[in-house]
Amino acid sequence: MTGRSIALFIAAALAEIGGAYLVWIGIKEHKGALVIALGIVALGLYGVVAAAQPSNEFGRVLAAYGGVFIIGSMLWGVAFDGFRPDRADLVGATLCLAGVGVIMYAR
Repeated sequence: MTGRSIALFIAAALAEIGGAYLVWIGIKEHKGALVIALGIVALGLYGVVAAAQPSNEFGRVLAAYGGVFIIGSMLWGVAFDGFRPDRADLVGATLCLAGVGVIMYAR
């Protein structure tokens, strides 16, 4: 069950961060309505994927997902936007990931 949960967190991060990025570049870089619309669809898909988590506690899942979102956003920025995290970014992201583990899997 933990493996499935982790896979769902990764899929949700890709959908949400990818969708937000498409909306961002659609607006900021004038890529057009189609790019923005694709981003909106991906953001909706995020909600569906998040609801597939084995846990039935919305607050717990979304709180834990917040940590996953932080890691995913940094990785997305490195891969697609030229972001270079510094030591404080890496320490903070590690703390968030530890928090995800405690929130979701410490029971």
